[in-house]
Amino acid sequence: MKKVIIIGAGIAGLSAASYALQSGFDVTVYESHRIPGGASTSWRRKGYLFEGGMHWLTGSSPKTVLHKLWREIGALNDSVPIYYRDPFLTLEFKGQTVCLYRDLDRLHKHLLTLAPEDRKEISRLCKDIRNFTKLSMPLTELKGVKAKHKASKSFGSAFAMLPLIPRLAFYGKLSAREYSERFQNPLLRLLVQNITSPDYSALAAIFTMATLTSGDGGYPEGGSLAMADRVAKNVQARGGKILYGTPVEQVLVKDGIAQGVMVRGEFIPSDAVIVTQDTLVAIDTLFDPPIREAWAEKMRKETIPILNTFISVGVEADLSALPETLAFVPEEPLMCGGTSHTLIGINNYAAYPGYAPEGCTALTCILGGDSYDYWKTSKENGSYEAEKQKLAEAFLKILAKKYPQTEGKIAVWDVATPLTYERYLGSYKGSWMTLMKKGVPNKSYPTIPESIKNVYFAGHRISPPGGLPIAAETGRSAVQYLCRDTGEVFQGKE
Repeated sequence: MKKVIIIGAGIAGLSAASYALQSGFDVTVYESHRIPGGASTSWRRKGYLFEGGMHWLTGSSPKTVLHKLWREIGALNDSVPIYYRDPFLTLEFKGQTVCLYRDLDRLHKHLLTLAPEDRKEISRLCKDIRNFTKLSMPLTELKGVKAKHKASKSFGSAFAMLPLIPRLAFYGKLSAREYSERFQNPLLRLLVQNITSPDYSALAAIFTMATLTSGDGGYPEGGSLAMADRVAKNVQARGGKILYGTPVEQVLVKDGIAQGVMVRGEFIPSDAVIVTQDTLVAIDTLFDPPIREAWAEKMRKETIPILNTFISVGVEADLSALPETLAFVPEEPLMCGGTSHTLIGINNYAAYPGYAPEGCTALTCILGGDSYDYWKTSKENGSYEAEKQKLAEAFLKILAKKYPQTEGKIAVWDVATPLTYERYLGSYKGSWMTLMKKGVPNKSYPTIPESIKNVYFAGHRISPPGGLPIAAETGRSAVQYLCRDTGEVFQGKE
């Protein structure tokens, strides 16, 4: 039985481990952290559970192709409840409220009521959303691989794509901010900008709305950590080994062939190595010399990392009367890492059992932006903890002004900066996705390098912008390449 070493127990690594085991390989996963999940994670503080990774899951619906992948690796099963929050987002601005409903007809009517002056643009948007629901992320088989269960090709999906090509081009050339300017109503402009982020391609916002209105994009009970734990247990139940707290120092290469890995100064031989640590970091730190192929240089040059600072709060009050996901414009902007945030978004977990003590609520807030250098400087000059406390206090002040029932009721707060994510993930600047800007064509990077045999790459950086489905799919794809190269049957083991 051929031995495979997988670097990283994030979703990509666990997916690769699951499919490698299903295909008859001996699998060992090395993970530097003490828990599985990578960026798909959550943590507890004083009885509160703070969701730090997954906020909705593409492929949660059994009607989607991706659902098959999640079930095959053990992420979802019949016993896991899926929550579909509706409205998905509630945004308040100058005394008005707009809701992003999942029911497209209801959403259409709601937007028309709020902004009759934008009737034409609203109707065009809703028509596009309806058409885009026909598209979904496919699961395909690598050419030349022997597969026990061939993925079915959807010709209907291919035909559905044809009339959408002009609209794909239209949204692809605009940022969300630029597209929002087509609306006269300021509330709708704010909504369109912040479904994803103002600087993202408008395509991201359209695909997000299409996913939600198609009946997909639910939140599995227990969130990130529970899902990662299910997949990890599935790996171990199939005979795979996961070694936590065991970082890999180097992939040992001799004469252009990977021989295995170095762990704590010890050489561990293997027939293949699947690298799922952030590729941008791995090509420089895990290989001696670093990989200098054209695609690697392009990745180094073109990658724009998505970073965030993450605020978590435990409130000794029941906030279930508030929306589950809400956004509002504070009276004064919130400063974080030298950036002014004029819109505050909050995830409210009051309705989720186990996230807080009885009668209490866990809240989280994501502040996007590349604040890495700011936090790194504060770490170096000794003001890091003070800066985190300053940010938390400013946020709590805004929260109390908006929702007085939280004032004096804070049981715990926590701030995770890009340095936190860098420390736990080993990712570039602590980033967890790659920014796809307007006008940039969809691109991907090779799973296998040209100069080294028996090495395979997987993870969110391989296929920007990334995300959980990309992580899982690239793990699956890496094993297909492995099976093709070794002559094994993909998913061939009973």
